[in-house]
Amino acid sequence: MQALRIVPKIFYFDTFKEFNDEFKIGKRDLIVTNEWLHTPYAAPLGIDADVIYQEKYGAGEPSDEMIDAMAKDMKGKDFDRIVAFGGGTIVDICKILALDVPERSIDLFTGKAVPKKIKELVVVPTTCGTGSEVTNVAIAELKELHTKKGLAVDETYADVAALVPETVKGLPYKFFVTSSVDALIHAIESFLSPKASDFTEMYSLKAMEMIMAGYKEIVEKGQDERLKYMKDFLLAANYAGIAFGNAGCAAVHALSYSIGGAFHVPHGEANYQFFTEVFKMYTRKKPDGKIKEATGLFAKFLGCDPAGDVYGELETFLNKLIAKKPLREYGMAESQIDDFTVSTIENQQRLLANNYVFLEKEEIREIFANLY
Repeated sequence: MQALRIVPKIFYFDTFKEFNDEFKIGKRDLIVTNEWLHTPYAAPLGIDADVIYQEKYGAGEPSDEMIDAMAKDMKGKDFDRIVAFGGGTIVDICKILALDVPERSIDLFTGKAVPKKIKELVVVPTTCGTGSEVTNVAIAELKELHTKKGLAVDETYADVAALVPETVKGLPYKFFVTSSVDALIHAIESFLSPKASDFTEMYSLKAMEMIMAGYKEIVEKGQDERLKYMKDFLLAANYAGIAFGNAGCAAVHALSYSIGGAFHVPHGEANYQFFTEVFKMYTRKKPDGKIKEATGLFAKFLGCDPAGDVYGELETFLNKLIAKKPLREYGMAESQIDDFTVSTIENQQRLLANNYVFLEKEEIREIFANLY
């Protein structure tokens, strides 16, 4: 079996200027970013390249409608390389924009159109969560289907991933927490995946250790302490991305797409709501399997008994960073517990196949009900 595959070349620079000195962004490039990122980092360098601001096409998570509108405006531009400079929304959108995009991008996600890459893609992530710069997964909300769906093919890999901690320091605290929790979930889900190997486990465990160590400092010393650890969090997200890019994510992501699609909950925040509840279920079903090592790591950082309610303790700890909310506070109705259970099973088998243990329909329903 294939143990590890890393497709993009990975670069590291302390500053955006160092990145530009190396890559020499210019007339044959198209930068896709946010104006609030372009203004302090790219504009002062006098970069002569076309720029598209993602926020002009909609807010929040990526959607097929957003992709379609951006692809339409790109048709009049002449360029060879896309520079995706931004968070998960921009990165996922650019993975699709680097393809030969049909009139309706939804056709790529539903399999009606065959992906064909036609542009080089350079990704500079500005969050410490998705790890999307090293994966081939692009997620979008498909508006007419009222769900989120992923496209995972070789054509959606970036050519280059450039890590620049300077550009992550402006990330607001809430988004720092939800994005880094997303990376933590990537790490543990990929660690427990049946597709994991000795190589992916190494990346998973290191990411978990780095994130929990940083969290401990932030809980003890305050929100601003995170600024000292941005390089660690950015690297941890990348390590977790390498791990889940090979071994996959599982039930936490599968269940979270329900509220993400229905109520436009940001990806990391949606995953956060399901994280500990899924792992409580896993522990109940198979406590003495591989999960024991991950549970022991969390117990060590939390200073609690590894034989106790570690995921309950973890939830209490994470709530010190940012409070978790009941699903009904996002607008979910009790009647949707059954709807979301069925939708998850019907639409997210790509992810559910990576579960630590198989979850029955009633167990998935129980997780939704417990969180309602």
